[in-house]
Parts: sequence; C-alpha cells; structure tokens
Amino acid sequence: MRIVVGGFVVFSAIAASFAQAPSPQAVPEDQTAQLRTLLASVPKALIEETPIAVIPPRNDWEIGMVSWVAAGRDGLTYLIQRNDKIDPVIALDRTGKVVRSWGRGVYRMPHAIRIDPQGNVWTTDAATSEVTKFSPEGKVLLTIAVGGVPSPCRNNFCGTTDVAFGPAGHVYVADGYANARIVEYTADGSKVREWGEAGTGPGQFRLPHSIQIDDSGIIYVADRENGRIQRFDLQGRFLSQWDAYGKTMALALEGAAIWLASQPRNLPNGSPGWLIKVDRSSGRALTWVDSGGSHGLAVAGNGELLYGPGRRGEHVAGYSDLVPSRYQRTTTQDGR
Repeated sequence: MRIVVGGFVVFSAIAASFAQAPSPQAVPEDQTAQLRTLLASVPKALIEETPIAVIPPRNDWEIGMVSWVAAGRDGLTYLIQRNDKIDPVIALDRTGKVVRSWGRGVYRMPHAIRIDPQGNVWTTDAATSEVTKFSPEGKVLLTIAVGGVPSPCRNNFCGTTDVAFGPAGHVYVADGYANARIVEYTADGSKVREWGEAGTGPGQFRLPHSIQIDDSGIIYVADRENGRIQRFDLQGRFLSQWDAYGKTMALALEGAAIWLASQPRNLPNGSPGWLIKVDRSSGRALTWVDSGGSHGLAVAGNGELLYGPGRRGEHVAGYSDLVPSRYQRTTTQDGR
C-alpha cells in the first residue's frame, strides 16, 4: 500500500492542554514496554509529511487547541477548536482555506466532531453534555441534552465525549467524563437505553472517550483510562475487549480495519504515541505510525487519515493512499 502524507499547517496559539481523567490509577510499568514490543513486530508505515497550506496567524484568527477532526462527504475537513473568541467549528478545503465556520457562544468545552452518513455535522460539548446536529452549512437541526452533569463541573470536563451512528438513524453517545456510560437515541433525539458504570470489568468504563459503529453493528468504545477497546452489540451487550494498545484517545473506521490514536498509559495525556491500524475481526495490529500526540481522529473517503495533535506549532496531518497533484509524491511501504 502506498501512503503519502499531506496536511495543512494550523498556525496559532494551539494549547497543549488535555483533560485529566478523574481517579488516577497506577499503571504497571511493563505495559508500555509490552506495547512497544508488539509494535516492533508489526510493519511500520514510513511517512514523509508534506504541508500543503498555511493559515496565516492574524490577531482576529487564532485557532485554539484542535480537539477533534472530521472528514466531510463534501471533501471538506471540519475542525472543532477551543479558542472561544472565534467560531469553534471550522470547515477547510483541501488547500487549507477556511470555507465557513460557526458556533461561537454555543459551547463551554468543545470536544468531538463527527459526520453522519447523510453528511450532517455532529458535535459534543464536554461541559454542558449537549450533542448538536448541524447541516453542513451550520444550521442547527437537533440538540440532545444528555444530562447527568454534576455541579460544579470540575474544569468543564464532566459530560459527553463522542458520538457514533447506528442503523435506522440511531445515535450513540459516549458520556465519559462523569457518568461512564453509553447512551442510545433515536433519530429524533428520543432516549432508547443506556449502559455502563464506573469500574474495570466488562461493560464498565474509566472514561469512554471515543466511539465508533461498524457496518456489522459492532460498537467499539475507547475505554481510555482502562487502556482498552471494548466491543458491544447494538443493545449494549459486551462482546470482547482489546487491551494491548495503551491509552486510546480516538477511533476511526476504515473498511475492515479501525485506526486507534493511542499513547502510553503511564504518560500525561497528549504525550507522543502512535496511530495504529487494527483488523476489526481479529484485533491484530496491521501497521502503525508515530504520533506527536493526538486527541481526535478521522478517515476521509479517499483513505486519508486525519488527526489533530492539539499541540502548539504542530499541524493537522493527512495520510493518504491517493496522490493529488499538489502533494509531493512519496511512495512508502507499510509492509502489508
């Protein structure tokens, strides 16, 4: 497989701040060593990064931490960022040009952004625990108040983390910072069920931070502070777990595989880690690349992998099987 990198540099004051999980728990020192040994046995993708555009820094356009990234069906890349002086949701074309933006004053703590199968844009607010559905142009179509927010909300991290889409338009919300649960809604926002509680056993969570649903109806939850991926059916019944891949911040599906944005469990959030491609059926690692730290992750329709490091001076990068003419052509081998 050829992998070429293209990205757009996001210049600005990008803060290297990540929410710290509640109830710190000691992590065995050998877990990171075991993960490094595992990755050493898997072919690594060799990547040469090629920035394709720059957003010039201006006094009125200072992008904050890019919390999450989403790939639109319209070819745009959608960011959700944390400088409350500008719009939190920003849509960029493939050259890095800002096409549109919206959402100023809507959020207290912008967290995740996803695109549903119809091309609508969904976001989560980690402070208010609201999930909002927008049209691609930024018109509010639906707001879901997930609820269960404690008072006071410590550091504005006490609610929803991510959202995923199931059959019949159902929406599954990871409510991770205070409630350790997954909540299912119908397409019109009516609650169907919830499951999960704090803990380390099957179906329990220590910060479910990201969620994805594949075409066979398997739900994948990044149980971040437990250092594992849990798998469920659409009714919330536990199926299995993968516990070899460290602290997983984000998930993104790609065909028969799923990408994990991961890092060592015994290091602070935002530390350097890996983007790991895993076979969905076996849980086996297929390939990986180094990451300077990551929080949100997405895969575009053309196979381009996008992630937001959320660190000052870094960029949102793209890894692609395609070679658009404006990219430098860099053929690499991932060993598959």
